[in-house]
Amino acid sequence: MVRTKLQKCTECGEFGLGATCKKCNAGTTAAAPLKFSPEDPQGARRRQRVNAGSDEWIEALPTPRKVFEDEEE
Repeated sequence: MVRTKLQKCTECGEFGLGATCKKCNAGTTAAAPLKFSPEDPQGARRRQRVNAGSDEWIEALPTPRKVFEDEEE
């Protein structure tokens, strides 16, 4: 069962409503992220599961751009 109605094909990028693309018969994924709620009832469990706040977790976060050692700020 899909979590949102609008789906996007993983291969060709077409949008649709089914679990498979009608154009290329590949799988689809949700086209938009799930809604965010500040009162997330499962937030504490999710952060505990991914070990949020640990050094490994902080290092794995994406950065806006790579900073090279020879580059001046």
